[in-house]
Amino acid sequence: MRMLHLGLRVTDLERSLAFYTAVGYTAIGTVPQTPFGTLTMLQLPGDPFCSLELVHDPARPVTDTTAVNHLVIQVDDLAATVAALAANAVTAEPPTDHGEGMHTTWLTDPDGYRIELVQWPPGHPAGMTTADFA
Repeated sequence: MRMLHLGLRVTDLERSLAFYTAVGYTAIGTVPQTPFGTLTMLQLPGDPFCSLELVHDPARPVTDTTAVNHLVIQVDDLAATVAALAANAVTAEPPTDHGEGMHTTWLTDPDGYRIELVQWPPGHPAGMTTADFA
């Protein structure tokens, strides 16, 4: 079993695509006119699969983002990522150094969803494992 992707409702598809493209996503396909709205599938560099689906229906704008606490994206170099985001007019909060090479920062997308960027310490697996809670 494996989680495939998260469907995130957005109010303005073009504005959200510009934001998520600046973060590093690439649109890999669109499914128009579903019962949910238009679905735009996004993929991060190096990921073999789509991990985010933007769901857009002009008749159903985002009115509440509290159901999704936050998304988390792993980056290789947080300082370089924050600089690239700033060059694309995306503002990140000041990074936090958690020690031992782990750094995080936060972004907010155009609808108000929170995104945490994480740089793992050297040698850490690509994701969280039970070892992180030992």
